[in-house]
Amino acid sequence: MKNELQVLYETLLDRKEHAEVGSYTAYLYEKGLEKILKKVGEEATEVIIAAMKNDNKEELVNEISDLIYHLFVLMAEKNITLEDVNHELEKRSHKKGNLKAERKPVDKY
Repeated sequence: MKNELQVLYETLLDRKEHAEVGSYTAYLYEKGLEKILKKVGEEATEVIIAAMKNDNKEELVNEISDLIYHLFVLMAEKNITLEDVNHELEKRSHKKGNLKAERKPVDKY
């Protein structure tokens, strides 16, 4: 059974190949990478603002969903698959002790 993230990604790939008239997704692909990147930046900023300004979980979830949507559009545009991202996350999950120097505890003895 597919989860909603998989369904969304597959829908975005389909819209990339078969543009639907009046589709916001088709509009983004038509405008190209610069427009997609602008939207990713805008949505990331909106997530930050929503997270800082109050404790409205629903608003934050909405903004995070918008960011994920636009990130997936970017992934599809750049031919990056969910499997690519899952593979990278899996590699990272096996790392240990990889804190940057400024984050490592100082040994005082």
